[in-house]
Amino acid sequence: MTALPLIFTAGWASGVNAYAVVLLLGIFGVTGISDEVPEALQRTDVLIAAAVLFLIEAVADKIPYLDSFWDALHTVVRPAAGAVVAALLAGQDGSLPQLAAGAVGGTTALASHLVKAGTRMAINTSPEPASNIVMSLVEDVTVAGIVTLAIFHPVLAAVCAGVLLVIGLMVLYLAASRIRRYLIRRRQRREERLAAAV
Repeated sequence: MTALPLIFTAGWASGVNAYAVVLLLGIFGVTGISDEVPEALQRTDVLIAAAVLFLIEAVADKIPYLDSFWDALHTVVRPAAGAVVAALLAGQDGSLPQLAAGAVGGTTALASHLVKAGTRMAINTSPEPASNIVMSLVEDVTVAGIVTLAIFHPVLAAVCAGVLLVIGLMVLYLAASRIRRYLIRRRQRREERLAAAV
């Protein structure tokens, strides 16, 4: 089960920023920093696509309300990416069945994606845009740091990812009322636009 900590960590990170995970792992593989990165993630076309999508996400993720729309679009993408990366890592290692690894990676990615999306909804109840930018930068740096740590110290990275996931779920629980306000406000805006169009 040597790949399990890396699989869990990659799943958690994919739920926050799947493109950064693919890009970082691919770079670590291409440069020879890690021999645990599957060939599929090191392909030039995969790296280019991940880099372009990462740049798009880096912009979209910092704009209030657009970030929540982007998160909604990625409710399927991030868990699927977490599952695929996990299955590829398991296939490379051979210590864990790919189906089980995909389930771990996908489930972890879904949980961390829900934390990210819910937190952003809560942040969008604040009138100023700076909190979105700060939160996005913190997420990007954290994903980069945890994925890099996972290459060199996978168990420690998995512990960090697990702690961050638990903290995120607790914050999400505490922020539930703000999220409800955000959803109500969004519904009211939609109704106002429909009324204005009629």
